[in-house]
Amino acid sequence: MTSTKKSVQITWLGHSAFKCESPSGRIILIDPWLENPKAPAGAKDIPHVDLILVTHGHSDHIGNAAEIAKRTNATVVSIFEVYLYLTSLGVTNAIGMNKGGTLDVAGIKVTMVDAKHSCDIDVNGKVVAPGGEAAGYVIQFENKLVLYHAGDTSLFGDMKLIGKLYKPDIAILPIGDLYTMGPREAAIACDLIKPKTIIGMHYGTFAALTGTPQMLRRHLHTKMKKRLVELAPGVSVSI
Repeated sequence: MTSTKKSVQITWLGHSAFKCESPSGRIILIDPWLENPKAPAGAKDIPHVDLILVTHGHSDHIGNAAEIAKRTNATVVSIFEVYLYLTSLGVTNAIGMNKGGTLDVAGIKVTMVDAKHSCDIDVNGKVVAPGGEAAGYVIQFENKLVLYHAGDTSLFGDMKLIGKLYKPDIAILPIGDLYTMGPREAAIACDLIKPKTIIGMHYGTFAALTGTPQMLRRHLHTKMKKRLVELAPGVSVSI
């Protein structure tokens, strides 16, 4: 498909869920838990999806991936153990991969990178299957713009390598604290990654997730503060 516009449109759908529309019109969902408390009404009824990326098997990330994939025939990418679980649910258009690997889906390059987090697959509060390891994704769009979605993670030193190898233009980082890194750690992650645009996620969904974009801004170095984009659920930004 030929590129028709230069920008990538990013929509936060609450928690860690994002919709990205690529320059050629490809629709990508990341961690589509689209029944989260911050999700826009009807978010899970999205009519067309080309690609779904799942960072790990926790229910607040794998979310509605299976039902959306079966309804839209989207390709689902995940770590191998989550792939096995998704195929057991009847998802036929799925790809299992592992950290360090890169694949090309319709002109979009997807690289799975490390994340530091637990990851077993849970349903209704019970672990139902092993989930391999948690991961993040580096996505290179058709226009060469690079987005890094860190998934659920703590701060780790090899984020510097992610910055060096892939040079993300956009970094989407968890900031809620308790289950992931908080604003202070996310600010240090930005120093390691050096993105041009910073977006926070995994905050505000529940009272326990206390980190906020305002707190992140306070911890960022002066030159980084201008790079922070605070999104409201359902509102899109073009980058």
